[in-house]
Amino acid sequence: MQFRLMLQRLFHEKLAFVSMIYLLLLVFLSLFASWIVPFDPNEQDLSKVMLPPDGTNWFGTDELGRDVFSRVLMGAQAAIQAGLVAILIPLVIGVPLGIISGYLGGIVDDIFMRIVDAILSFPAILLALGITGALGVSLWNAMIAIGIIFTPQFARLARGQTLQVRREPYVEAAKISGAGPLWIMMKHILPNILSPIIVQASFSFSLAILVEASLSFLGMGAQSPQVSWGGMLQQAYSMIFVNPLMMLFPGIAILISVLAGNFFGDGLRVAFDPKMKRT
Repeated sequence: MQFRLMLQRLFHEKLAFVSMIYLLLLVFLSLFASWIVPFDPNEQDLSKVMLPPDGTNWFGTDELGRDVFSRVLMGAQAAIQAGLVAILIPLVIGVPLGIISGYLGGIVDDIFMRIVDAILSFPAILLALGITGALGVSLWNAMIAIGIIFTPQFARLARGQTLQVRREPYVEAAKISGAGPLWIMMKHILPNILSPIIVQASFSFSLAILVEASLSFLGMGAQSPQVSWGGMLQQAYSMIFVNPLMMLFPGIAILISVLAGNFFGDGLRVAFDPKMKRT
């Protein structure tokens, strides 16, 4: 019943609802892009170099005669993979650590917070570059790096929410009844802090797409022949004054995807807490 009410609130947030539809479409394209694309995204045809958009090549062709529209569709795979892995790692690692730290407190919490503060003191993109350089240049290592840099944010959020929930009467009642710490954290704390974590995950998903594109643009993410929007921007950068359309379409794909993730996150925040809309 509560889930249905949340969906109704989300439906009334038109921009968030449209963003959700776009993100679902993006996931669909990432799953079935290999069967949807009209041309092989890596097929070169030097007789069709840098053609403008037409009825055959909707977004034109690049410097090697490859169909830009097909490459943009295939680039959705790298974007979705980066987004999903980037939120899966902190959800599996950061959230449990944050709950444990917030619930136990004391020296465990102090040590945990010092580690989190140390990691958060580094700029995200520089930390991602360092981790990717240490692990090796590939899309998977870039996704792992993004997930690692997001983990402290989720851990701190889970800790803060746990500090509030652990003072609630039902948690105290569970302690008095003899419930163990693990049972209390799983049964009473985690379900009651999921809302802000889900909202944070939606924002992090869109940010992960941007970070993955940045890493690929710098040559630290997806490697050829794997297609990514950031890699397309890197390849088109040298042709910016010859054929600027080569940069336009992957750039728009990144922009719309990041905005959709942010708008969807705003809608989720209002859906979980309608008071947020008034503030």
